[in-house]
Amino acid sequence: MPKPNLLLCFDAFGTLFKPRGSVAQQYAEIARQCGMASITEKELQPHLGTAFKAEMKQNPNYGKATGLGATKWWTNVIENAFTPMIPKGQNLPRDLAPRLLHRFSSNEGYEAQAHLTAMFKTLRNDDTRRLFEKIVIGVITNSDDRVPSILSSFNVKVSPLRYGTEVDPTGPSKMDLGPPNDIDFHCISYDVGVEKPDRLIFKAAELMLAQIITTREKANPSEFQSKVDTWRKIYVGDEFVKDVVGAQNAGWNPVLLDVDHESDERIPRLEDNAAAGIDDLFRKHPVVRVHSLGQLTNWLGGVAR
Repeated sequence: MPKPNLLLCFDAFGTLFKPRGSVAQQYAEIARQCGMASITEKELQPHLGTAFKAEMKQNPNYGKATGLGATKWWTNVIENAFTPMIPKGQNLPRDLAPRLLHRFSSNEGYEAQAHLTAMFKTLRNDDTRRLFEKIVIGVITNSDDRVPSILSSFNVKVSPLRYGTEVDPTGPSKMDLGPPNDIDFHCISYDVGVEKPDRLIFKAAELMLAQIITTREKANPSEFQSKVDTWRKIYVGDEFVKDVVGAQNAGWNPVLLDVDHESDERIPRLEDNAAAGIDDLFRKHPVVRVHSLGQLTNWLGGVAR
C-alpha cells in the first residue's frame, strides 16, 4: 500500500504562540516605561478595542487594502488608543509606537506554545518522514506579516516563501537550501486578502503546496494541481468557527487544539483514538480535539499509518 502524502498546516496566534500576558497589559507596561506613569491595563483596554475596530474599518486587512501597510496601521492603533488618555495638548512619547511594534514582532511579546520546537523536531525526523511519501508543513493564519519573524524568534526554521511570492523554477529553490525548514510556507490573510473561515485562504495554501512540489521536482504546475486532492490535508487551530468550520468547508481535516479543556465535550479526543491511522480516524470523526501539540506529534510520529 503506498504511503500517504501529508499537508499539515497550523494556525499561528493561540496555536503556535500566545501573548505573554494580555495585550493591554503589555501595552500599559511599555507606556509606563516611556513615561506615561498613570496608564493602567483596565483603563486602556476599551480604548485599545475601539482603536482597533475603527482602524480595521477605515483601513481593512491591517492597511494592505488601502496601501497603508501594517507598520503604519498598528502605529495608528497605538496612537488612537493612547491619545484619549493624555492631557490635552500633550504629545505621546516618540518611542512608544516603535517599542510596541518591536515587542510584538518577536518573543518579547509572545511565548511559544508548549512543545513547539519539539514538535517540529519530531515532524522532521527520519522516523516520522518514513511514514509519509512527502510532508509539507505550512501556516494559515489571520494576521499581518509579522508572523514569520515571531516564529523565527522561537528558533523555528522558517522558509521565506509566502503566498504571493514567486519561485523561479529554473533556479535554485529557496526551500531546498540546507537542512529542511520547520515551516515550508506561510499563507497569511494579509497576503491573501481573505480571512478564515473563508475557504479561499485554504485553497491559497493548496496553491502553495503545488508551487513547492513542482519547484522541488521541476514539474509542470498544471500537471500537479490535479493531484492536490490526493493529499491528506490536516489543519490545526484553536478556534472552532475560524479553524474547524473553515477547514471542513475547504475539504480539510481539522484538529482543534484545546489547551484549556474548554471545547465541546462531544468532540472526540485524539488520545482516545490514538491507535487509529489518519484515514481511519477522520473517516470515523470529522473533527478531533487534542490538548497539546505534544499529543498531536506523538500520534503523527508514532501510529499515523
